[in-house]
Amino acid sequence: MIGKIPKPGKSFKGLLQYNLMKKEATILDADGIRIDNIAHTINDFNMQRKMNPNLGQAVGHIALSWSENDIPKLNDEVMTDIAKEYLQKMKIQETQVLIVRHQDKCHPHLHIIYNRVDNNGKTIRDNFQHIKNIKVAKELTLKYGFFMAENKMQVNRQQLKGADKVKYELFDTIKQLSKQVRSLDELKQILSTRGVEMIYKFKSGTKEVQGISFSKGEYKFKGSEIDRSLSFGRLTQAIEQNKWQNESEQAKQQQPTHEPKQIQIPIYTQPLNTGCKSLLEVLLEPDYVDPMPNIYDTDERKRKRKKKPHESHKISR
Repeated sequence: MIGKIPKPGKSFKGLLQYNLMKKEATILDADGIRIDNIAHTINDFNMQRKMNPNLGQAVGHIALSWSENDIPKLNDEVMTDIAKEYLQKMKIQETQVLIVRHQDKCHPHLHIIYNRVDNNGKTIRDNFQHIKNIKVAKELTLKYGFFMAENKMQVNRQQLKGADKVKYELFDTIKQLSKQVRSLDELKQILSTRGVEMIYKFKSGTKEVQGISFSKGEYKFKGSEIDRSLSFGRLTQAIEQNKWQNESEQAKQQQPTHEPKQIQIPIYTQPLNTGCKSLLEVLLEPDYVDPMPNIYDTDERKRKRKKKPHESHKISR
């Protein structure tokens, strides 16, 4: 389960017409408004927003989506209960709410339209709402055993919009470039050419870096908010590790290859003229000369091989 929060809007009419007039749209729940026709619903939202005329962007909108794997666990009642629990955890209470389910996509999803002017005329603040959204969606996913992708690579980027789309774009870009750089400063420089600003957070009164954030367009996220692997500590460690691996591979490629030393063995090309005789017959001939003499004999060994005087004397007798 994931939640998508577009930027607050100014017109209830456009948002309500889009959600209620879509084919097979189903109203799951409504609080503080009439739902007999669209005109009454629009008027009710606008009447309450007049209690706080200084709030220009009074239109709140949230989309909750589940994986196709969760279809057996979901029906209108379950989705309604989870949407209400989500709103409670997000501190969106005591205000007008409309929950509408759509059937135009393969995965189950619903839309929540709420008035940022509550029933007492006070503003429902949206500070850090994107961070809260991630936390609450994960809590409910774990609580009800909904499908959770193992990593961000399994998320369908084409269905993302607004802040979620930018967040995943940042994740993909930073992950790719961090494998090619040798330091955070080099990463910062390359990201700037891609329209992404990397911002260091320093310890108060020092130049010690405590964290990093990334911004693109109107959106800004902490590194750990995009993904835990993009926190200052983990990203620094990953870059150092990639740097070491790249240097090791380059060193291996630059090492000279040592070929085995070849031993030169004398080759005798003088042909052995045997005619039709066998090799044994040739060797037994009295005038045969060995074409390959013993090249390992030394003068000392030759002397030892000479006959001794007393041996020759015995033979003559």
